[in-house]
Amino acid sequence: MAERATLEVDPRVLDRGYAHPEALVTTEWVAEHLDDPNIRIVESDEDVLLYELGHVPGAVKIDWHTDLQDPLVRDFIGPEQFAQLCSRLGISPQTRVIFYGDKNNWWAAYAYWFFRYMGHGPLSIMDGGRKKWEAEGRPMTREVPQYPPAEYPVPTPHPELRAFRDQVLAHIGYRDRQKVAEGKPLVDVRSPGEYTGELLHMPDYPQEGALRGGHIPGAVNIPWGQAVTEEGTFKSAEELKQLYGSKGILPDKDIVVYCRIGERSSHTWFVLHELLGYPQVRNYDGSWTEWGNAVGLPIER
Repeated sequence: MAERATLEVDPRVLDRGYAHPEALVTTEWVAEHLDDPNIRIVESDEDVLLYELGHVPGAVKIDWHTDLQDPLVRDFIGPEQFAQLCSRLGISPQTRVIFYGDKNNWWAAYAYWFFRYMGHGPLSIMDGGRKKWEAEGRPMTREVPQYPPAEYPVPTPHPELRAFRDQVLAHIGYRDRQKVAEGKPLVDVRSPGEYTGELLHMPDYPQEGALRGGHIPGAVNIPWGQAVTEEGTFKSAEELKQLYGSKGILPDKDIVVYCRIGERSSHTWFVLHELLGYPQVRNYDGSWTEWGNAVGLPIER
């Protein structure tokens, strides 16, 4: 299991009852630590142009298109490229990385999950993301900081945090494309329309659709956005336990989460694995754009 660093906890989140409160910091905490040399603030947005329009002072940018994705293979960059990325951004293995972004932090959660998958220990998300920082009138800048390159050894990924297509087939009780056993918990975090098959793509995102609509057999639908409040902050642990527990998603289960391309499910993975402390949660980042376009895979509507 990926090591979890011992980190300073923001006292403002302690009353929410999270299993790992150090995984979340408030905008107030970030504002108080802007000059901390042991911290690197990272903006990761769906809209990759937002950073240039203004960002948290001292923050660097991770573009999920160009920084985290292999340009030739549909997969992430490898461990060597990850080490190079961290070195370029002045991130050492001891640097606490604070992620934030747009869309209630869904791409920030994606980057967080990928960093955890690559074994980086000191990680947090800024609760409320870019939206809350701006709403509070906190400082923004267009100045791009320059940090000295850091030494970052090539890491060893943690496959227990990620699920691939054939692993998902086994998870839902299939072998040789035949149903042979009862499936394990699977969470589809997409919108209800995507889950039922009424929509072949996420609303307003027709370019990222699939040939078939529906969901993976046995999946329950718990849209990712139900885990946050209207201002984009995460709900309390009690509220989250009720949300997922009412659908049979419990801490003693082996759980896989998925969406369309892995970003919304990373958000749910963060809630279950980091905030609630569920020990066995994997993100199927191939998600519906792989499953709904693959030959021979079962679906339900």
